[in-house]
Amino acid sequence: MLKIIDDVEKMKVYARVMRKNGKMIGLVPTMGCLHEGHLSLMNAARKQTDIVVTSIFVNPIQFGQNEDFKKYPRDIKSDELIVKNLGVDVLFCPHQKDMYPKGYSTHVDVGKMGNLLCGRSRPGHFKGVATVVTKLFEIVKPDIAYFGQKDVQQAVIIRKMTNDLDMDVVIKVLPIIREKDGLAMSSRNTYLKKEERGQAVCLFTAINRARELFADGLRDTHKIIEEMKKVFEQKDLAKVEYINIVDMDTLKDLKTIKDKAVCALAVRIGKTRLIDNTILGVEDEQNAFQ
Repeated sequence: MLKIIDDVEKMKVYARVMRKNGKMIGLVPTMGCLHEGHLSLMNAARKQTDIVVTSIFVNPIQFGQNEDFKKYPRDIKSDELIVKNLGVDVLFCPHQKDMYPKGYSTHVDVGKMGNLLCGRSRPGHFKGVATVVTKLFEIVKPDIAYFGQKDVQQAVIIRKMTNDLDMDVVIKVLPIIREKDGLAMSSRNTYLKKEERGQAVCLFTAINRARELFADGLRDTHKIIEEMKKVFEQKDLAKVEYINIVDMDTLKDLKTIKDKAVCALAVRIGKTRLIDNTILGVEDEQNAFQ
């Protein structure tokens, strides 16, 4: 039976009791408006742990001044039904005033990694992500935490943070879940108008182009990126923010791909900012982060 907890202290007590009883806890941190991507994480947690906790918290400190915090999609009733049907044990929905009480001033600095890729246009975003994830780890005390590859920079940064700070939690990164036409599932897809939705698949087209070129033996990242840019030149609603091919551990730009590499991009379709990525150098992305 689904247990809904909105109190931080009650969540801590519940987690302590479960761990004392020898139960393994799996955490799926989300901002709600759940889709198949989130469900894949919860299903994995259901198979691999004893107690599955899904958190829903739209984290204000990871949104920039002109970003979409107030209009970020929220549908808590639908989310409750989804997690209940999935067999999740706990839905943790903390209040903002409890997560960031008056006078709160402590944050987790993720260093230079937070200024790369999405961090260039979203200063402070990953500091906000790392801070809330650290708080969730302290509250829920998970043995395993599950993240999606779609937010690849977030996943890499969280893995590094847990290693650097000796956090006692295993980070599992699961593959991107896509729509039938290849568009990566995202809560922000709901912003897309009909014509924009039709053009949004160009991100997947560009990613496939990169994979084709890599499969044909091309290792020069500049040439791969130039070919990817040509895909977007044909779409009048698409504006490329960045396309980068980077090291999987450091997120630093690569000139030549020697082994595995992350090909990541951010593109605005109309006013909606979408991100996507693929791992070059692996045949099966199911095991890309293993």
